[in-house]
This record gives sequence, C-alpha cells and structure tokens, in this order.
Amino acid sequence: MRRSVLETIIGAAVLLAAGAFVFFAYSTADLGRSGGYEVTAEFDNIGGLAVGADVRMSGIKIGAVSEQNLDTQTFAALVTLSIDSSIKLPTDSSVKIASESLLGGKYVQVTPGAEDDVIPPGGRIRFAQSSVSIEDLIGRFIFSGSDDKKG
Repeated sequence: MRRSVLETIIGAAVLLAAGAFVFFAYSTADLGRSGGYEVTAEFDNIGGLAVGADVRMSGIKIGAVSEQNLDTQTFAALVTLSIDSSIKLPTDSSVKIASESLLGGKYVQVTPGAEDDVIPPGGRIRFAQSSVSIEDLIGRFIFSGSDDKKG
C-alpha cells in the first residue's frame, strides 16, 4: 500500500512538470498571440517559405506568414502576412524572401517605403521580390565558366 501511494505522488509530480513545460512552450512560441492585421503579397517563387515563418523589418520580427495560396489565374504564389498592429506599413513598402543562412530557413524581409498613406488591413504589398535559389546561382556560375573556355 505504501508503495502505490509513493508511485501516485511521483506520477502526479511528473504530470505537473509536463504541464508546466507545455505551458512554457506555448507561451514562448507566440502560438496564442492573436491580433494585428493581414496583408498579402504576390511572388513568382516562394522557394521553401513556410507558414509560420517570420516577417522581419530591420532584423526585428514584426509578424508571421499566416497563409499561402496559388492564384489559379496567374499561377503566382499569394502569401498572407500577419503584421503586428503597432506597425503601419507605407503603401510603397516592399517585401522579399530572404534566407537566414546558407542552410537555414526562409523569412520575409519588409523594407518600409516613404509614402504617408499606409496599407489597410486586407491590402496588398505591390512590390515583391521572389526567393533566390542557391542551386540556380551555383549552376549559372558553373555553366558561365565553361562557356568562356569554349571561345
């Protein structure tokens, strides 16, 4: 009898620690954060950008990628960005898909414009630069070097 009480207490302590860990992970991952407003941007190629990826301005996280869709008319990638409500993007702002490192993930980099008017919630960012593929750059470098030797 004494052993089962001890096992019950240890089991309860383990469950309490697991619950505390889940609460900590949930609160630090910004999963519960809601608010802000959404804008869309159209890209030719998003090259590995994932839902949940950071949206950054000057290296500071100001939002996240909330949705990705394919425009069936133009076959472009429509990316919905959830932006912090305290950040007001000018209408001439631009976005581009950047890499965290050579092997790292992708994020959306926002460059603010200079206009006085701001993009309204549900609006569209007009200037978007697609992802640059490292494989394509290496291939161009290799094949451009071999063309020079033929001449």
